[in-house]
Amino acid sequence: MSTAPVSGEPLIRVVDLRKSYVLGDVTVHALRGVDMEIGAGSFVAIVGASGSGKSTFMNILGLLDRPSGGRYFLEGQDVSGFDRDRRAILRNRKIGFVFQNFNLLPRTSALENVELPLLYDGHARSGEDRHRKALGLLQAVGLGERAHHTPNQLSGGQQQRVAIARALVNDPEILLADEPTGNLDSRTSVEIMEILQRLNREKRITIILITHEHDIAEYGQRVVAFRDGRVVSDRAVESRRDAAAELAALPALQEEAAV
Repeated sequence: MSTAPVSGEPLIRVVDLRKSYVLGDVTVHALRGVDMEIGAGSFVAIVGASGSGKSTFMNILGLLDRPSGGRYFLEGQDVSGFDRDRRAILRNRKIGFVFQNFNLLPRTSALENVELPLLYDGHARSGEDRHRKALGLLQAVGLGERAHHTPNQLSGGQQQRVAIARALVNDPEILLADEPTGNLDSRTSVEIMEILQRLNREKRITIILITHEHDIAEYGQRVVAFRDGRVVSDRAVESRRDAAAELAALPALQEEAAV
């Protein structure tokens, strides 16, 4: 099926993307010929039920896995056949990840969790440089005063903010967010979406959001729906939700409900 048009050279382009897994005597077709273009600086939400192929698609876009067939172009370069080492190098330079379960080291401070990717980026950095950059990102997500707290001293929303700061520490062009609000309450979900919208708007980071929540998908500029390994719809969001405006209105709504 046709996809939403992308102006100029797309940052991401996939052509007839396929992925199959062999489980015993059964072959599972997770992706069945996906075509899509994603422009730089866009905010795309991928929606679908469990088993629809959206997480497999994210793993391939994030260079965590290779397709069984088809082609994946990143900035015009065909990366479909890259081996694990080449994928790892490119992934560390281009892509940040945010996951539903935060994936923070439990006995390590927020600051140290954010610094961790800098130890593996292939560039010699002093401890002071790592500290300065990580602290600046924690401040940017509103957690500067919690830098020395461990994850068990933070709420779920605060842990997700740490995870976002960590995803940004290598200055990625693409942020892949896999169900980032799945473990959060409604207000905290809006707070996380406000951060993602701000990163997209101010830093021009390309956001690809994986979610099964259709209301969360409406914070994006475009919603792509998967079913049975195929794209079944691809539409621009006409009335996009504004997380900052919703947060500003929440206190008034709460007071009104208490009257």
